[in-house]
Amino acid sequence: MAMLMRTPGRKPASKRSPTPNSFDHDEISARPVAGRALVVHPALRRSGAGSSREPEARLAEAVGLAEAINLDILYTEAAPVNRPRPATLFGTGTVERLGGIIAADDIGVAVIDGGLSPIQQRNLERAWKCKVIDRTGLILEIFGARAQTREGTLQVELAALTYQRSRLVRSWTHLERQRGGLGTVGGPGETQIEADRRQIDERIVRLKKGLAEVRRTRELHRKARRRVPYPIIALVGYTNAGKSTLFNRLTDAHVDQRDQLFATLDPTMRRLVLPSGETVILSDTVGFVSDLPHELVEAFQATLEEVKEADLLLHVRDASHADTEAQKDDVLGVLRVFGIDEENGNGAAPLIEVLNKSDLLADSETDAVQNRTSRADQRMVLISARDGGGIDELLAAIDRIFAEGRIELELSIPWADGAELTWVYDHGEVLEREDGEDSVNITVRLSETDASRVQRRLAN
Repeated sequence: MAMLMRTPGRKPASKRSPTPNSFDHDEISARPVAGRALVVHPALRRSGAGSSREPEARLAEAVGLAEAINLDILYTEAAPVNRPRPATLFGTGTVERLGGIIAADDIGVAVIDGGLSPIQQRNLERAWKCKVIDRTGLILEIFGARAQTREGTLQVELAALTYQRSRLVRSWTHLERQRGGLGTVGGPGETQIEADRRQIDERIVRLKKGLAEVRRTRELHRKARRRVPYPIIALVGYTNAGKSTLFNRLTDAHVDQRDQLFATLDPTMRRLVLPSGETVILSDTVGFVSDLPHELVEAFQATLEEVKEADLLLHVRDASHADTEAQKDDVLGVLRVFGIDEENGNGAAPLIEVLNKSDLLADSETDAVQNRTSRADQRMVLISARDGGGIDELLAAIDRIFAEGRIELELSIPWADGAELTWVYDHGEVLEREDGEDSVNITVRLSETDASRVQRRLAN
């Protein structure tokens, strides 16, 4: 397996010389996730199975995740794992070799791009004398640093506590867990574990109650929107696919659009007027990622409910990314958890694939993608959210989809009722207009609700 060596131009810090007796596991576990780091992707070799992505691509993504919390990456490697070891995941030789690199570069954090059991994490921390976090722990760190709203912080804390609960044993291995005596009372370590677990369980119950309140509040907001009503368009996609950039382009908003994984965590909604005149609500949501921790999928159900309630999904993809197809599969896999399938979007609601970052494609690649979009029955559009290319085509595609559910009416609106005429132009797509002496005769497409509303008003 190819190895990515130390970042060029860096000078290793002085080598630490800790003694075995001076190593304190609790001290290592308590260190903040910041500073000098190593990132390793365990490239598992399993016949007939495995990820559809190359190990180097997974490693590059893991580096991006680590950089999202400002870790200083000194060394990266896709390390082959022929047979996962229950104690350390990696073989003895790999553990010793990586331990030498960690000691030589004075690395304080080792990021393992995969799942680690509590025992594996504990043993690697002991062997390497540094903090070790796995992929789930890394994503939780990012979410904890980025969440801004009350809902986001509740969701992150719930996910973190659920993850932490299974790892309490790791923090108390320096205490005796079993001692002699009556046989009915555990040692001090067992007692502390039970006390911590009880406190975590109590906090989890409170967090779930808080999130239940959030869901009730969101449902009230959704009911209010249904009364307006405006269709909801939800942006979904892999993290860093350009959802926030597209959101800002369409709505003139100022949502954070850094070139960084998980730059957006909390959902944002803005009003958007389509070329037809119809008003919709555009929602920017959290990005997905491969192997999204199940703790986060469950905890962020309140946020993802907004996706399930949407009338149209825009699946934003990074067309320039080498793993764009694999990223698509990851996103659709999460959507399926919530009953959203690839063919029909959310139930009866459609889905448009938005192939973003066309400005990063070579001419030959652009031609190939455009050929695909022309055969996709207008459910696939190539755009550049950065420079605006293809935005008009995207808006037209959205309009066509909503037009399928509109009703065509022929209306005669008196000249004196200018407010009604303005309302029809604002809410519908005017196809024809003929100005008469006493009224304006127009042919217009309106949503079923708006059509009923204007007919009632003109009848009165």
